[in-house]
Amino acid sequence: MRRQTKPSHKAVIGVFDSGIGGKSVANAIQTALPDDQVIFASDTTHVPYGTKTPEEILGYVVPILNQLVAQGCEVIVIACNTVSTTLITQLRAKIPVPLIGMEPMVKPAAEQTRSKTIAVFATPTTLASKRYSWLKHTYANGIEVLEPDCSDWSHMIETNQVDRNKIYEVTRQVCSSGADVIVLGCTHYHWIEEMIQEAAAGRATILQPERPVIAQLCRVLEQQT
Repeated sequence: MRRQTKPSHKAVIGVFDSGIGGKSVANAIQTALPDDQVIFASDTTHVPYGTKTPEEILGYVVPILNQLVAQGCEVIVIACNTVSTTLITQLRAKIPVPLIGMEPMVKPAAEQTRSKTIAVFATPTTLASKRYSWLKHTYANGIEVLEPDCSDWSHMIETNQVDRNKIYEVTRQVCSSGADVIVLGCTHYHWIEEMIQEAAAGRATILQPERPVIAQLCRVLEQQT
């Protein structure tokens, strides 16, 4: 929990995602920082982002982030791995408040694996991004990184039509291939985290970045007080 040097000040925190995935992040932030106001914004018109081009996504995101700034947000969490890994630099040049991104937890996964094999569940755009490539080459050198096809998962979750058999099949396949750490590289997948844990049946640890993001958010808010 952050310390507030100005007890009367209630921070206004924006959380953005392409769809309902980031709502889990917004809920986690509100639970961790109950005295602050959390405003969640999503782009239900263009979801999912994972199969769209960076140029398309940039055009969608900038107006929404500017609206969050207009609503008084002092910091915005980009609760979307696709946006964070492809556009965070461009967005920081355009948006006048601090932006906190979310990206696949390749580094901690590489540090935790004993089998030297990890799996990253993410969208095609995230997997194709330069940032994700940098994360792999920097932190997972010598580690086998499995990247199963999750291209329709965000849509399944967004439309509440989750195919449990498909989730179980993919998860069990990466575990059978030796992965002992599974990274959730899309906030939509946070909603099916328990399902993935069940499918992994203790064979793999599941990592997702809500706690590290909240810790970084607290550091940014401390700097602003």
